[in-house]
Amino acid sequence: MQTLLEYVPWIAFGLVYKFGGGLYPATAALMGAMVALLGFTWLQTRKIPQLQLVLTIMVLVFGAATLLLRDVRFLQWKASVIYWLIGILIAGSCWVGSKTLLERMLGGALSDETTIPATSWKNASLMTGAFYVLLGFVNIWVALNRSEADWVTFKVWISLPIALVFLFGIIFYLLRGAVGKDPS
Repeated sequence: MQTLLEYVPWIAFGLVYKFGGGLYPATAALMGAMVALLGFTWLQTRKIPQLQLVLTIMVLVFGAATLLLRDVRFLQWKASVIYWLIGILIAGSCWVGSKTLLERMLGGALSDETTIPATSWKNASLMTGAFYVLLGFVNIWVALNRSEADWVTFKVWISLPIALVFLFGIIFYLLRGAVGKDPS
């Protein structure tokens, strides 16, 4: 459920862009929604996830630059930078530590009786890393070669659903290799 809530600020951005007067009001709405989501998460769990905090800070910094300098490129590049960082961190975690970042993020959602082999976590992490690096390049290509409206459409109504579908695909990939723990 938390993962779905993390898309709400971008949906707000898309709706304000379409119905509320363009990029700059939409950017302000995105910034406000990110802060509200951070506050909501803290009120609900009394914790602030590091990734959510980093994303909020990046939205605030790049959003402020977009608003102050009246240049959409800051917001457009922010998306690619975040995708690239996520991709590199997730893929790179295959070689650092005893668990991949993906396992740390998704492993807690599994029941105590379920075990997923380490190779499945590693393969899923590499696929996820490659997906996000590629998505970053596609985002920047759209930003450089299409109109601002096309980029907003891509960012909100195409890349977010694709990322969700990919996430569900990774979950199904992981669960197909899951085995139950021996009850003894």
